[in-house]
Amino acid sequence: MTTIQQRVVAAVIRDGDRFLICQRPAHRRHGCLWEFPGGKCEAGETDAQAITRELAEELGVEVSAVGDALFAASDPDSSFVIAFLPVDIRGEPVCIEHAALAWASRHEMTAYELAPSDARFLNSLGLDE
Repeated sequence: MTTIQQRVVAAVIRDGDRFLICQRPAHRRHGCLWEFPGGKCEAGETDAQAITRELAEELGVEVSAVGDALFAASDPDSSFVIAFLPVDIRGEPVCIEHAALAWASRHEMTAYELAPSDARFLNSLGLDE
């Protein structure tokens, strides 16, 4: 039996040396853990279309540019494959669906409890930049 994989896109939004991370609501999978914002691709959506829709819904921002995936990983114990995309935004992010948001450097992010795939992505970047 083949498991159908669901594509999920996560936005890597930078402001200088800081990245935007968001805390998942307590009642959701990986509740209270921190993540790069994003969500599931709907049928027929490109990565850029999905991340544009998700960031408008979750953070109230407009996407101005989307790059190619920096990293992709299967999420443990799920059918999700998460692609981390560099994204430029317009507007100030607000918590619409998340419990909290933070701007943190790579080093500062080690103090946050990240969701498993987000931690793998951060580890792929290293802390030397």
